[in-house]
Amino acid sequence: MKISIWGEELAGWIACAQLATFGNEIIKAGSALTPMQSSIRAEPGLLDRLQQAIDSGRMVDADLADPYSADVHWLAVAPGELDSASEIVARIAASGRRNVLVVSQSNLGTGASDALQARLDTALGQHLVYLPDMLQGGQAMRQFAHPDVLLLGCEDEAARVGVTALLRPFTREGTEIRLMSRREAEFTKFAITGMLALRLGYINELAMLADHVGVDIETVRDGMSTDPRVGPHYLSPGCGFGGHHFTQYIEGLAGLLSQTRGSRLLETVLEQNEHHKELPFRKLWQHYHCELRDKRIAIWGLAFKPGVATVESAPSLRIVDALLAQGATVQLHDPEAQQEFRAIYGEQPQLVYCDAPYDAVDGADALLLLTAWPDYWSPNYTELHRLMREPVIVDGRNVYDPQLLHDLGFTYYGVGRNSH
Repeated sequence: MKISIWGEELAGWIACAQLATFGNEIIKAGSALTPMQSSIRAEPGLLDRLQQAIDSGRMVDADLADPYSADVHWLAVAPGELDSASEIVARIAASGRRNVLVVSQSNLGTGASDALQARLDTALGQHLVYLPDMLQGGQAMRQFAHPDVLLLGCEDEAARVGVTALLRPFTREGTEIRLMSRREAEFTKFAITGMLALRLGYINELAMLADHVGVDIETVRDGMSTDPRVGPHYLSPGCGFGGHHFTQYIEGLAGLLSQTRGSRLLETVLEQNEHHKELPFRKLWQHYHCELRDKRIAIWGLAFKPGVATVESAPSLRIVDALLAQGATVQLHDPEAQQEFRAIYGEQPQLVYCDAPYDAVDGADALLLLTAWPDYWSPNYTELHRLMREPVIVDGRNVYDPQLLHDLGFTYYGVGRNSH
């Protein structure tokens, strides 16, 4: 099948790689054949699979094939690019091709897919289905290839048959397909994102309370998880959530709730999340009695979460800004996101970019762990203690065991955990 894929979102590049693997002819419309964004280039397995598609001739750009000649058009434009999506769909309609299927994974808001469908010619069998983008950075290749559930916004039987046939290589092992209207599928995407934000916001608020009442939030979290109505997912306290698109979706739903219901529920979550991002800095600032000038502070982890190379809306941005404003020198390490961080901050006398984690802690007055990369979970504590000028650890992700670090001579601060 000939498929044109539009847009620079991760979902589009994953679709290129995975659909090409099963014999489809892919036309990458409007861009180079390989992604330029560091966050997408770092996606495990993606670049290798794209190169295989290019080498085999199953993936070409629009210079070699007319994208409007495709049987299927896959839209993966960024949130806020409804005008761009509308223009693409209008040109697809103007091509006059019969039985054209448009699959949208673009998160453009509730009702956007209906607006795009209205530009197509249903008399010619041109139909749009909405497939919510549920892919998570760092796991996207696996999630596309082996989805547990697919939510499908579709209101035409021929379109349903077409999209399920297209995705059959990925759904043969018992994937459940939930069929709903396009508008319901769009709203479901917003609703899921909002629920995840509420859980993250709630556990972080509990962690702040745990600090005040003298209990360990990790013990409380384990207890909460035993209740099947609660479960363990998205209940890890930390120094705030990030990710530009995740935050953008929550902002969109927060705005809709505010306009239609007068509700500030999600707006409050967003406001509190920005406050939580500064928590490691506040703990450090209090430890040093509000004097951080000329201190050397190590940071492990710049990305907003493990497995990605992006620092969009990451806690590291706010914390580094605060440390620089206080006159501290900041020694940075991240296994993937350092290049993007460097592109934002450039070269500054107060910033030291380190190639290895232990280079970052050399001579440091404190270590701030901001991203729970696997690289950081089991350090050589003896070497860590030897290298640091002051053995102070602020654990923004509750990775380490407080008692162990106390026994080894460290001063430890976690999120909702007793310090020593």
